[in-house]
Amino acid sequence: MKTAHDIILKPIITEASMQGIANKKYTFKVAKDANKIEIAKAVAELFGVKVAKVNTINVNGKYRRQGMNGGYTADWKKAVVTLTEDSKTIEFFDSMM
Repeated sequence: MKTAHDIILKPIITEASMQGIANKKYTFKVAKDANKIEIAKAVAELFGVKVAKVNTINVNGKYRRQGMNGGYTADWKKAVVTLTEDSKTIEFFDSMM
């Protein structure tokens, strides 16, 4: 069985993801084989919040070159987690604002 740390790999800190914090939407890089239910339980366990919904996106790797050689970066999965209105915020992201 996977632990919450195996499912939630790292937070995604970009301009677009920081704008979502005002609406209680947080973005994470997650395990490729994790489903929405597992992601919701992992976020609730790690941060002690109430999850309203989870949207997932499979991100394809980008083509990169080094000189004559080229290849693709690894594919990964992104999750946008929306919290309920009465839930507290995630403190880690509050320090980024």
